[in-house]
Amino acid sequence: MLTNAPRGTKDIYGSYMNTWKKLENTVNEICTNFGFNEIRTPIFEHTELFQRGVGETTDIVQKEMYSFTDKGKRNITLKPEGTAGVVRAYLERKMYADAQPTKLFYLTPAFRYERPQAGRYRQFHQFGVELFGSDKPTADAEVISLAANLLKNLGINNVELHINSLGGPECRKKYNTILKEFLSENIDSLCPTCKERYEKNPLRILDCKNESCHALLKDAPFAKDNLGTECKEHFEELLSLLDAMGIEYVVDPWIVRGLDYYTRTVFEFISNDIGAQGTVCGGGRYDKLVEECGGAPTPAVGLAAGIERLIMTMEAANGPDEYKPECDIYLGYVGENAKKTTFALVNELRKNDIYAETDLMNRSVKAQMKYANKIGSKYSTIIGDNELEENSVIIKNMETREQTNLTIKEIVKFMKQNLQ
Repeated sequence: MLTNAPRGTKDIYGSYMNTWKKLENTVNEICTNFGFNEIRTPIFEHTELFQRGVGETTDIVQKEMYSFTDKGKRNITLKPEGTAGVVRAYLERKMYADAQPTKLFYLTPAFRYERPQAGRYRQFHQFGVELFGSDKPTADAEVISLAANLLKNLGINNVELHINSLGGPECRKKYNTILKEFLSENIDSLCPTCKERYEKNPLRILDCKNESCHALLKDAPFAKDNLGTECKEHFEELLSLLDAMGIEYVVDPWIVRGLDYYTRTVFEFISNDIGAQGTVCGGGRYDKLVEECGGAPTPAVGLAAGIERLIMTMEAANGPDEYKPECDIYLGYVGENAKKTTFALVNELRKNDIYAETDLMNRSVKAQMKYANKIGSKYSTIIGDNELEENSVIIKNMETREQTNLTIKEIVKFMKQNLQ
């Protein structure tokens, strides 16, 4: 047990870490270009926040949360998603008093107790953006275009944007009645979960993966066909903005998303490279969530993507990154005096943003040179008593085998010039 990670967790290192860093750098670059600022919320929150924010009828709240009572008898939950915590911060920090809209993004660990499978873990990591303060279709278009740009920059091209509108509260209330009437004769044929959804949130039945439930819905009415005038115009304007930006999409009435807080726009980017679990990014509008969490009515729209799922999709499309260690210079040494000089020189090189390595294992000169090759060193040198006495070292280019004679003090300048 001591040498086995808990089920549903993953160590991040080597080439996978390299890919992870590239993804994070791309996220930061894209979000900065879109004017979104990073936020980091606590890894745990009060359980009630997720019960109210995520929705009591969701699988996350009913089955998947890691919850516990702390020493102060408070009910605490490791966050299962990022949005609720950002909404809490938006209210607590009075961000609504700033110039609007408020545009935030995050990269965060999250926790759900569910069956581990490809790209899905019990501790996973989520990227998300949240835009507060605008109820206009332009805000929806902003978030969707950010996602489209991010996926393109990550090399994830074989994806389709599926989009739908659930309508506002009145549209949704009307549609729930229509859907319940449609299903009323087949209630007994629904799975146990959908029987509960029938009473509490019938829209979620459309999201059921049970084949028997799906068969009952073959001729079901859809939310997008029962929109009020305002919601219909909102959706049509959003689609026209996507057309103007050249973002292709499929209007998909089956897209409802798994969280209770969505209103109007919902969308998913679905990959054709990773099999049945193809959604790599999804989101939508949640105009009632801020109010549900205790704030004033505030329109909002956002998206989220699992980092592990994104990397899986990147690797499926382009193959995994190869981990190639690459050191700028390896400085070997022989003798105690040379050791001190070498360590001082390595320290100086690192101060100048040069990746320098030296021996920490008391290796022979031959073994030191083998190590320099293994770590992909671009240059190497050996410093011994003769080099110290003559104040002269030979720097070798490990690729071309070209050699350059320098004084010890010239090494830093030489490296800075040759690494440009």
